[in-house]
Amino acid sequence: MLFASLDALNILSTPVWIVSPQDQEILFANKAARKLAGDSPLQQLRNGPYSVHSQQHLEAYLPALAENDQLIEIWSIHKAEGAFPLSCRLSLAQLETQENVIVVEGFYASESTVSGSLLNVDRPCTKHFCRDERGFYGRLFRTNTAPMLLIDPWTDGRIVDANLAAARFYGYSREEMCQKHTWDINAMGKEVLPIMHEIAKLPGGHKPLSFIHKLADGSIRHVLTYAGPVELDGRRLMLCIIHDITEQKRLEQALEQAALRDPLTGLGNRRQFMQQVETTHAQSRRYAQDYSLLLVDADHFKDINDQYGHHKGDEVLISLARALESCVRESDSVFRWGGEEFAILLPQTNLEGALHVAQAVRETVQQICQPDLPQLTVSIGVAQYRTDEDTDSLFRRMDEALYRAKASGRNRVFAA
Repeated sequence: MLFASLDALNILSTPVWIVSPQDQEILFANKAARKLAGDSPLQQLRNGPYSVHSQQHLEAYLPALAENDQLIEIWSIHKAEGAFPLSCRLSLAQLETQENVIVVEGFYASESTVSGSLLNVDRPCTKHFCRDERGFYGRLFRTNTAPMLLIDPWTDGRIVDANLAAARFYGYSREEMCQKHTWDINAMGKEVLPIMHEIAKLPGGHKPLSFIHKLADGSIRHVLTYAGPVELDGRRLMLCIIHDITEQKRLEQALEQAALRDPLTGLGNRRQFMQQVETTHAQSRRYAQDYSLLLVDADHFKDINDQYGHHKGDEVLISLARALESCVRESDSVFRWGGEEFAILLPQTNLEGALHVAQAVRETVQQICQPDLPQLTVSIGVAQYRTDEDTDSLFRRMDEALYRAKASGRNRVFAA
């Protein structure tokens, strides 16, 4: 349905997904991809138990992809018997619509790693490793200021060597580091082992991947880890270079939170609402679950601003936000849609349940009493998701229901 030219990808035995970096959604999956992962949404693939990437948002990859940098992600493939990791190569392409998309090509489909079992591969020599301090590798390890680890993927991810920078970073002596395994320092624990085996099969040269590591004092750090294959003393090992990005991550998260929050009420804003609806929508389609939306509008709010000033109007909006939050369950979410309009997302809620919540909201708001201000009322539009309906259609019905509530005299609840 999308673009006829993409049908040619169905002859490939390699799973291929075409992904929109702006919308963070799958536009097309070839037959091999659908056979492997079914209709799994992008969020589930990229954020499953074995998923690893360096950027949370796909748009952040575009500059590197435009330079033809080698970008790898590891996705989680879900099967009835369990999940397993899949290494994926990312590249940039342009569709007939001139839209830039990311082509995700899966390789090394490792169903043998289901439930964390190790791959059945020929293992390299397991003789004891001893660093030659006079050799190139020894000098590199000794003088490099970046934390560096040498890992044997074939012995349960054992750390066979660590440089001084790594010992200082993790808070252990070199001897202590060499008694540990990858899963001792990774927040994922032993769940990291199937991922490690995927990375061990990669040829190297790709951009680093993001992990959370644990230090000796119990604190955690966000790190970018480059892991590439090396052969030393006849052994195939992984050289890991660690870059601490904790402060960068903290700043990114703070900025992201600010971008998703309404500064006046502290509620999620329209952007966050759209994101959460898309997530709920995908889950509802996958698991055949109901969900509903409410659009709440403060009646005659312009009159409050005109007569009492915008400062008082802001106080009313804050009071209204708190009232809406008091009427919903912990699993529900309230957002500021814009101006004096608020949206409420009700997961796993049918129309009858949504109407009950809407009436409770209307009655609660009617009881708000603020000195020297007129009584506040709201009009509410309600819409329940219909099978195979897209979100645009759902939003239109929600908006139409609100229009009917206002046209009928306000302080009303209508469903569409």
